[in-house]
Amino acid sequence: MKQRLVVIGNGMAGVRCVEEILKQNNKHQFDITIIGSEPHVNYNRILLSSVLQGETTFPEITINSIEWYQKYQITLYSGETATKIDTKLKRITTDKNRIISFDKLIFATGSSPFVLPLPGVDKPGVVTFRTIEDCEAILEGAKRFKKAIVIGGGVLGLEAARGLLNLGLDVKVVHNTDYLMQRQLDAKASSMLQKQLEQQGIGFLLGKVTKEISGTDRVEEVEFTDGTKVEADLVVMSVGVVPNISLAKESGLTTNRGIVVNDFMETSIPDIYAVGECVEHNGVVYGLVKPLYEQGKVLAKFICNKPVEGYKGSVLSTSLKVPGVDLFSVGDFEENESTKTLTILNEVEDIYKKLVLQGDIIVGAILYGETGQQSKVLDMIVKRKHVNDEDKRSLLHSTDNGASTVKSMKRSEIICNCNGVTKGAIMEAVQQQGLTTVKEVKKCTKASSSCGGCKLLLTDLVDYIHSDECDEFIEYKSLCSCTALTEDEVVLQIQQQNLSSLQEVFVGLDWRTMEGCSSCVPAISYYLSMIYPEREGISQVVNPFGDVKVKRLSDGTYSFTPQLLGGKVTSDELKKLANMMDKYKIADIGITPEQRIQLKGIKEESIHAVCSELRLSSVATNTVRLMNTYFSEQECQCHTDDRSLEFSIELEKEFEFLLTPHKLVISVSGCKHKEVDMRTKDICVIGDGLGWEIYVGGSLSPTLKQGELFAVAARELMAKQMICGLIQYYRETANYLEQMGDWVERVGMIHIREVLFEDTLCEQLVQRLEAELHTFVAKSL
Repeated sequence: MKQRLVVIGNGMAGVRCVEEILKQNNKHQFDITIIGSEPHVNYNRILLSSVLQGETTFPEITINSIEWYQKYQITLYSGETATKIDTKLKRITTDKNRIISFDKLIFATGSSPFVLPLPGVDKPGVVTFRTIEDCEAILEGAKRFKKAIVIGGGVLGLEAARGLLNLGLDVKVVHNTDYLMQRQLDAKASSMLQKQLEQQGIGFLLGKVTKEISGTDRVEEVEFTDGTKVEADLVVMSVGVVPNISLAKESGLTTNRGIVVNDFMETSIPDIYAVGECVEHNGVVYGLVKPLYEQGKVLAKFICNKPVEGYKGSVLSTSLKVPGVDLFSVGDFEENESTKTLTILNEVEDIYKKLVLQGDIIVGAILYGETGQQSKVLDMIVKRKHVNDEDKRSLLHSTDNGASTVKSMKRSEIICNCNGVTKGAIMEAVQQQGLTTVKEVKKCTKASSSCGGCKLLLTDLVDYIHSDECDEFIEYKSLCSCTALTEDEVVLQIQQQNLSSLQEVFVGLDWRTMEGCSSCVPAISYYLSMIYPEREGISQVVNPFGDVKVKRLSDGTYSFTPQLLGGKVTSDELKKLANMMDKYKIADIGITPEQRIQLKGIKEESIHAVCSELRLSSVATNTVRLMNTYFSEQECQCHTDDRSLEFSIELEKEFEFLLTPHKLVISVSGCKHKEVDMRTKDICVIGDGLGWEIYVGGSLSPTLKQGELFAVAARELMAKQMICGLIQYYRETANYLEQMGDWVERVGMIHIREVLFEDTLCEQLVQRLEAELHTFVAKSL
């Protein structure tokens, strides 16, 4: 039976939460109903200022058309308001006397514009700026009136003022403090902004407190507490918003400034949740789009019973959508005893940058006049990334142009923070689908479709992709010649269709051959074993040599690499190998880079006998391999004990036969004297006297690359826990045959640290790894 999920609110927060629920592959879990007071489908309220400024139209700010609701069988009651909730019987009554029952309920009632309680505020010509109707009223008023006053010098007020200026009105902004956007800017940045807006034609009345709005039939004047007056025939009230919590309060939910929720967006009543501007989390009410989307993502996973880390709050960032103004602020830029500030001021080119640091971590920033680094700054602040002197200089110094900024960005870096769209995702969409305009990219990827703050950066990226300077190309590559689907698409379809065998995959995904090929069979087998680790007989890959992994060489012979724990070998094992070489005339034997003995040139008729008689475990093609520097050409005096060797053997026993996307080499050393060589391995563990340093992402092929420091563990147990969690996360998120170094580059070290440094998530990864290892042991018995 489907559960009845009702969302009160058809705005950006509520509908985004529904989108996230649908992404969780739970479209069959809920019957979804949305109640919206406005007579519209879901639209982008933030871009109303762009409509006012003439940059876009009402149809273009629609987020979800009526066809979207129909596609996902979502019942929409637009132009209808929920008026009463019976939390015990789980029933909602609307203003049209409709009764709607629910199993789970989400409040997404948003907020309403705050209207100053002034005499004359109800006169014709006084409007707010919050809805499509408000915007239409302003556009209509601009046709008949010429003198406009905007009360409020915040982001929305300034964007509205610029729109009124475009409509041909004489515009003045009234603000009750001495400088604009005091919550997002310092005095210097605000002064530069005011000067630039004055040059565009906007007037300012700062430090003014409105006393009364007067006029005979409609607004004619605005009077201030200091006795001064100003003429006006249109007044736009833009002094903030108030969370819509009256219905929640009447229904018995705990409220304060907003509806009080915990980290999983649960209210004080079971099965009732809340997201968006109506919510208060840890004493904070958010009015920006990115936090609302982050809340919706958490709630979607939680309500769908998916593992999720609770919502921990958001770092606030602001961009101003005014043509000709480049402005971005983020985090806490107020200075105190614990902070240090780096600033750069170029009054000739109107560029001002300010970084506020605690130690070597950026906690706040203001960028004015040049905002190309805004995504990088935001990423550093959100992820509390340690920055060196070179990073600081690069952030403060001017960039050559927009193309150089986007060219220097990694593909994993975020362009649109609201929707989490990376540079790589945009490049892939543009190159594979032939997109040529920002509008097309926005529709395809959702980049710049929310707050619009990244539009300039997105424009630079699209221009760069289509320029001769671009030498980055992302190919659309199917898994193999047997299918047109990409690797990611195949994995998604396996999960969505619950396909659990090679044959089911071939049939269900319309494979061109029902036998598959040498590329897709091992890849699908790997993914099936990862998706269904507890099921037996999934892969259906027949190994004629049992559990022993051998490799067929180009000359028709075979190679075999016995596993030697820690690189150690006994005299009995050496004798056995020597006898095997004589008996089966194996002439080619050598030492691998992982300190293993490899037999080559085994004839086909002898391979079964070699595998059965040798009775030594073999090294699988895609599994974990360990090497230890205890045995090296130069004896190191630091090796006063065998702890690195013992740790290496312990890890090798732990990971024996563990299937991985690509061969995984781990090196272990008790000191740093071989660090340069060691760090070219996938995972390098080095003792430093105080604990273990863990490096990740090294490589010898195709290019030499040293791994990056991932973590430092005080004890072997802690190091082992981090390594286990890391390997499992690699197994669950890497593509088949994707080397760990490439995976680290694609996913990002900061993201990997975020996952593994969260105790709960790391523990869950380790538990899943141990469960698979136990399953393998049980199957082997």
